Amino acid sequence: MALRGIKVIEFLGLAPGPLCGTFLADFGANVTVINKIESSPYDVLPNGKRVISVDIKSKEGLDIVNKLCASSDVLLDTFRPGVMEKLGLGPDLLTKKNPRLIYARLTGYGQTGPYKGKAGHDINYVAMSGILSLLGRNGEPPMPPINLLADFAGGSLLCTLGIILALYERTKSGKGQVIDCGMTEGLAYLSTWLFKSHDRLLSGAPGTNLLDGGFPFYATYKTKDGKFMAVGALEPQFYLNLLKGLQLSPEEYPQMDVQVCRKKFEEIFLSKTQEEWCEIFKNLDACVTPVLDIDSVDSHDYHKAKKTFYRDDHQTILPEPSPILSRTPGVSVGREPQPLPGQHTVQILKELGYNNIQIKELISKGHVYANEKSKL
Repeated sequence: MALRGIKVIEFLGLAPGPLCGTFLADFGANVTVINKIESSPYDVLPNGKRVISVDIKSKEGLDIVNKLCASSDVLLDTFRPGVMEKLGLGPDLLTKKNPRLIYARLTGYGQTGPYKGKAGHDINYVAMSGILSLLGRNGEPPMPPINLLADFAGGSLLCTLGIILALYERTKSGKGQVIDCGMTEGLAYLSTWLFKSHDRLLSGAPGTNLLDGGFPFYATYKTKDGKFMAVGALEPQFYLNLLKGLQLSPEEYPQMDVQVCRKKFEEIFLSKTQEEWCEIFKNLDACVTPVLDIDSVDSHDYHKAKKTFYRDDHQTILPEPSPILSRTPGVSVGREPQPLPGQHTVQILKELGYNNIQIKELISKGHVYANEKSKL
């Protein structure tokens, strides 16, 4: 696997940090999660990672974390700016002890600037990036895109990219570095194409443009059974095939006649079920696809053939790692059982050189927590 041998320390935070750690673990990295003594209900991505529960406010707990960082390649910090410094775990101190350490900081507003200490969530970061202003329709307030754009695209994905870049650069310099990944700036950078093409493709009010549902040939339509079809027939050749599937003539329904086409398309799509429309467009290259439900997406022939998803022991649908590497593909760590808080505490302490007597003392004094599966 591409990242085999890379040791990652993940300080448990909300979703963006754990997903970044999961990306790395899926491609072979050895990820150790440092959890608080009390368990967190938000940690839904610990599979395939080792978990140690430490009181990082105690001297003994800090000693353990320092030892872990001294032999690691990557540290993933998801706290607000200044928190790690107050704990004595800031990048200046840790990189002096381990010059090869890549210290990745993942926050909403980054480590500098007037908002660095402010709280926020995905909706705030998307708003501050400028992208939320594009996600409205018909004069209505913009709709927040769940927490996909800032948390996971501008955050998890861009932070992972930064770590991979730093690991590659380290092969030449032998030195680590600090990564400042702000979700707001990350999403803005991810949206470079939108900024560059805004004047041409997104100049109208939200919901009236080419790519935001303003035109009937790039929109979604409800079907007879209450499901939906997605239409992306931008180019003329695809639009002609769309009309062919709908049994309409291009003379009566020219591509740019928005009002006439939209009303007719809505009417026709409501006349058949999603399955019937899938059959009609099966052999027509018209950029028409079903809107698949997240609870049954893996049952579609496309995903069955591609093996895009798998189901875990609880029948939860989960995606396989992507992209696919020909020699060193990733393997989803989500297939592994979810570890319990403190499950690997004893094992990790032994690897750090602690003996049984020292470990028992750390446990008894509450500096660490060891689950019953983490046996001496």
